[in-house]
Amino acid sequence: MESEIELNDAIQEMHALATVPDLYPLLVELNGVASLLELLSHQNSDISVAVVNLLQELTDVDILHESVDGADELIEALLKQQAAGLLVQNLERLDESVKEEADGVHNTMAIFENLIEIKSDIAKDVAAQGLLQWILKRLRAKMPFDANKLYCSEILSILVQDTNENRILLGNLDGIDVLLQQLAAYKRHDPNSSEEQEFMANLFNSLCSALMAKENREKFLKGEGLQLMNLMLREKKLSRNGSLKVLDHAMSGPDGRDNCNKFVDILGLRTIFPLFMKTPKRNKKRILSTDEHEEHVVSIIASMLRNCKGSQRQRLLAKFTENDYEKVERIMELHRKYLGKVEATDRELDQNRQADPDDDDTYVTRLSGGLFTLQLVDYIILEISCTDVVKQRVLKILNLHNGSMKMIRNVMREFAGNLGDAGDSDWREQEQAHILQLIDRF
Repeated sequence: MESEIELNDAIQEMHALATVPDLYPLLVELNGVASLLELLSHQNSDISVAVVNLLQELTDVDILHESVDGADELIEALLKQQAAGLLVQNLERLDESVKEEADGVHNTMAIFENLIEIKSDIAKDVAAQGLLQWILKRLRAKMPFDANKLYCSEILSILVQDTNENRILLGNLDGIDVLLQQLAAYKRHDPNSSEEQEFMANLFNSLCSALMAKENREKFLKGEGLQLMNLMLREKKLSRNGSLKVLDHAMSGPDGRDNCNKFVDILGLRTIFPLFMKTPKRNKKRILSTDEHEEHVVSIIASMLRNCKGSQRQRLLAKFTENDYEKVERIMELHRKYLGKVEATDRELDQNRQADPDDDDTYVTRLSGGLFTLQLVDYIILEISCTDVVKQRVLKILNLHNGSMKMIRNVMREFAGNLGDAGDSDWREQEQAHILQLIDRF
């Protein structure tokens, strides 16, 4: 073409293609995708930004849904031509102080979001082709909070949500430290806007997802993640909601052992037990519902009872005997609350029972109807009843409210039979044996 102006005009004319996705296979056949991707490295960034805008429109999810064949061919061609790597290379050179180029960054993020939404299994490839590294670099950049920083946090959350390889890659790229550094800003200050609040929530979600990879638990521990979350719980800012969820993820299961013991060492019991005794009132500072809040707190205490050994375990058990067993009274109160919820869910299921109910579906409905928290509560009751004085108090409270030990045993037997896929098979067998031993002792 004679000039860049003509080239730009030709790119603009191609926007008409986005209205007829059935023509996408023809675009691929005529090598149109390859030509567009070549233009991403054009020396004039205006041209590369124009191509990004076009690709963003061509990959719009609503348009791709109109033509399955067109969508498949376009995405296949983009992946074959290493589009993700080329888009990331282009991101590296865009100057966000120029409005058009900042829009180009935003549209590039939109392309990635569109592609992953249509074909979720490409999340691993796009992350490996440099996107994850670029996002972490962009989050670290000393720039004021803006729409692009928010979008980066959204894409990060999507990349690590379901893809374990990306969680491990995030850890290897020092991503746990980056997330903790970014979140540290909200330790004593709330976000300044609803957009920034969303940004903070995305970072917390990314951290929770990352902690599902056991390799990242140690990085979180070494990066003093526990200390930061503990401070957030004490400060009573908006970040308290996210920090509670992160602690739950960091301390659960067999991979949470070191974090559980360390949490006791940094005096975390002084922070978590006041939240256990009294759920904060729901207001603009507490986004979690009462049930969510109680579930996370109870889950953290249950994890510590399972994972703490030696002096840390003794300190934890001692908490239940202080102040005239007030914490035993509280756990029994939670037992009654969630048992009531489960009984209500069971009645509802009985009324709507189909001829051939699916046992798995029924169990999942019961879990979300209060059984999950009830199992954690009853697990705590069994663990703390290893001391006779506590067990006597538990029995006394049960008798007072016409409760029964048999009910707690039944809940825990069902729990032992449905441990899910946490940990490996050896751990599951050990855990099952441990729970059954607790039941026998109770």
